[in-house]
Amino acid sequence: MPLAFLHRLRDRMPHRPASPLPGGAGALDLRVDDPVGLPMAGVTVSVRNLGAQEVTQGRTDPNGRLTVTLRPGTYRLVVTSDGFRPVRCEAEVVAGERTAPRPIALEPAPALPLPAAGQWRIDPDHSAIRFTARHIGLAEIHGRFNRFEGGLWIGERMADSRVEVAIEAASIDTGVRMRDEHLRSAEFLDVARFPYLQFTGERFVHKGGGRWAVQGVLHLHGVSRTVQLDTRYLGIGTGIAGETRTACQAVTELHREDFTLDWRKMLAKGIAAIGATIRVELDIQAIRPE
Repeated sequence: MPLAFLHRLRDRMPHRPASPLPGGAGALDLRVDDPVGLPMAGVTVSVRNLGAQEVTQGRTDPNGRLTVTLRPGTYRLVVTSDGFRPVRCEAEVVAGERTAPRPIALEPAPALPLPAAGQWRIDPDHSAIRFTARHIGLAEIHGRFNRFEGGLWIGERMADSRVEVAIEAASIDTGVRMRDEHLRSAEFLDVARFPYLQFTGERFVHKGGGRWAVQGVLHLHGVSRTVQLDTRYLGIGTGIAGETRTACQAVTELHREDFTLDWRKMLAKGIAAIGATIRVELDIQAIRPE
């Protein structure tokens, strides 16, 4: 009964009048539903031509809808959302018409097997720690840390797990020697006084599908702050030497001023050389010792 009411309510909701189509173009008015027929927001829809090249990509709105305007022709749609099976289908776009294919229904994907309980060693040769920051408020600069080590201690319950990572601050690498030397100096990382960045995460929270939030403490530049890694678990695999591996991707944003990282001379002149927010991305593989 409640679901029937929600269906009727959704169908009665007023829709904005469709905007006119550009000359010679058509449109697809797509709708994506969950397994019980309710709209799914934030679903990624990739539109590709018959040569498998992506033409456009978008995400569904809070009503599970997405409209794409395209040249006439046949297109292949790939619909994906974390924790659900991908859906692939074809749709025809007709010049001057708005086509509304039948709603796309997503079904839950099988859960990936979790790592076995015990210790896992992070493999730095198949892992990466990268960052992105704004340069003088304009273009982005990209860098990485080349030397780090750590491990995972997987509990009998995943929520009871722990991760520790130690990053050598002097291994920062943005591809520009003068800039890297400045980042290692006392005005930024001060690697002589603080040779390591350390992260310890002791709270694993399942967010659905393969998504986890790993909460912990980052020690950087003599300051400790709580941070959260938004993590996507990728599963278990076997390496070329027969070793068992597990992998994940994670991202977080750090606020430079939280760790007292300032370029004092440039800031005194009113120029922010490094943006206030730094995005950190991790690709991690870990090996279970035999």
